[in-house]
Amino acid sequence: MIGMGTAINAGAIVAGGMAGLAFGRFLTPRFQETLIAACGACVVFIGLGGALEQAFAVDGPRLRLTGALMAAVCLAAGSLAGELLNIHAGLERLGAWLRERCGASGDRRFIDAFVTASLTVCIGAMAVIGSIEDALQGKCDILALKAVLDCIIVCIMTAAMGKGCIFSALPVALFQGSLTLLAVWIGPVLTPAMTSGIAYTGSILIFLIGVNLLWDRKIRVSNMLPALLFAVAWAAFFPQP
Repeated sequence: MIGMGTAINAGAIVAGGMAGLAFGRFLTPRFQETLIAACGACVVFIGLGGALEQAFAVDGPRLRLTGALMAAVCLAAGSLAGELLNIHAGLERLGAWLRERCGASGDRRFIDAFVTASLTVCIGAMAVIGSIEDALQGKCDILALKAVLDCIIVCIMTAAMGKGCIFSALPVALFQGSLTLLAVWIGPVLTPAMTSGIAYTGSILIFLIGVNLLWDRKIRVSNMLPALLFAVAWAAFFPQP
């Protein structure tokens, strides 16, 4: 059934978040700080691993770097577009609205937790490729695996950052559900170069999310999201990496 993978993924995030919320009540701020650092390290290496997987190709006995120009141009152009649209502010407003609706107005970390968790579980190769596979083949294997990983990640993040992380299930449902519906229409024109470009760029964005967590930086990764669209456009005009 088309869309089942996204439903499983969103449900797993809620389950992981609820478990993390119950567990987090017993943690002191010192333990929460260490958990955030551990989470940041994991996200850094997930993003770095995905980017390196796309960046290097085997060329005989050597590894050849590919796609560096694509990544640089798409990230720069996407960042400019995202800053003009100010996507980050939109996500923060959504987080503030959710905070009021769930009676957590006193939770100062809610918005940051919501935005960080949403970006962590929405961006990446598994979300994009899994949604496309769900649409074109009716299979949810990739999204089911992603659901397990997201459940663990959101459990840890919720324990460290609070209940805002649980609501990342909403952007996941919207993002992956929209991709699945869109893929039904544009699936025939999607190329391996396009999905590879999305995976490459998305992995770099995941790495930056980890940097925010690990070093307490405030990189507006959400304002770089249009880079994913520029990666598709690049692949359409320059199919070779």
